[in-house]
Amino acid sequence: MRTLAPRSAPLRADCVADSAGGLTFDVPAAGEAAGAHMVLRRREGHEEVSLPLTPAGDGRLRAALPSSVALSEGRWEAYARVGAGEPRRLRLGATDLRSLAARTPSGSRGHVAVRIPYATRQGGLVVRSWLRAPHAEAGELLVRQGVLTVSGRMYGTGLGPHAHAEMHGRHASVPVRRAEVVADHAGFRFKVVYAALEPGVWDLWLRPAGEAGPAVRVARLLDDVADKKSVFTYPRVRVDAPNGPVEAGPYYTRDNDLSVSVAACASPR
Repeated sequence: MRTLAPRSAPLRADCVADSAGGLTFDVPAAGEAAGAHMVLRRREGHEEVSLPLTPAGDGRLRAALPSSVALSEGRWEAYARVGAGEPRRLRLGATDLRSLAARTPSGSRGHVAVRIPYATRQGGLVVRSWLRAPHAEAGELLVRQGVLTVSGRMYGTGLGPHAHAEMHGRHASVPVRRAEVVADHAGFRFKVVYAALEPGVWDLWLRPAGEAGPAVRVARLLDDVADKKSVFTYPRVRVDAPNGPVEAGPYYTRDNDLSVSVAACASPR
């Protein structure tokens, strides 16, 4: 087996995604050695996943992270290690993630597993992993006359006759707001009326089986964008609310969950 490229240059891993949601990483190599692995370490805990690096031709080593390998939800930093040697931080090289954007999981396993590689500001390779069971995937967001219409698709469970959406205010003093869900097989649609929400942040949830079932966070995961907060931006609109005008709009959180931000407008002097 080949060893890793010299330490004099940054060690870059090229990444290709497959249609099942798996990832393949190629790392440059030189010379002969044994026991090379790609190591993923979860930032939020002490978990570690080790993937063998095997010869792939053209002076490269390859590690495969198939969708069948369990990876807890969170951010996983990538390293390369040979035998008992000190691990080296991997940088993200060239990527081909087109298949992630076209992926439509069956949901037959009862969960959706998503892995998206991205580079930190320093260039370090991180794999962002989501594991949702079940999962409510947000699709088109449409705003008209102060009403946000959210369309999406449910994975891992069906939508029952008592399905409804909920808006949970992060300020504990406000009650949960409900919205009727229009279901079409696995598809869903519901409306959020901005004027009915107090100032603050409201997180959007779906209850596919009504009160008897679990609450499922509405999120957008099935594409190749690891951090949607700065990429998917939506206009904010001003509406008249019972306690005065507010400005509101949807946004994706750091975890790609869908929320609505509502702010009171300054009173005219």
